[in-house]
Amino acid sequence: MSFGKAALFFGGALFGSAGLKILSSRDARVVYTHVTAATLRCKDEVMKHVDLVQDSCSDILEDAKQINEARAKEEAKYIEDSARVKEEKTEAENR
Repeated sequence: MSFGKAALFFGGALFGSAGLKILSSRDARVVYTHVTAATLRCKDEVMKHVDLVQDSCSDILEDAKQINEARAKEEAKYIEDSARVKEEKTEAENR
């Protein structure tokens, strides 16, 4: 192993150890806590919006069902009227 490679290895190990020490320090813990708190606040806001969207979607679904029911009734009435007109026409032709 050459001196340059050994220096890089030991430098990386030293940097890794220092990095672990920095990441586990008290100051880093405070930062992690604040970031986690902000993330939880963000999650709460997102969930409020999700609830609003779900409520809106439920309303839209109910309105769509009512429209389809009304349309089905209109179609059934149209079919009944058409059958009645056809029956009356057939009776008139048979007389």
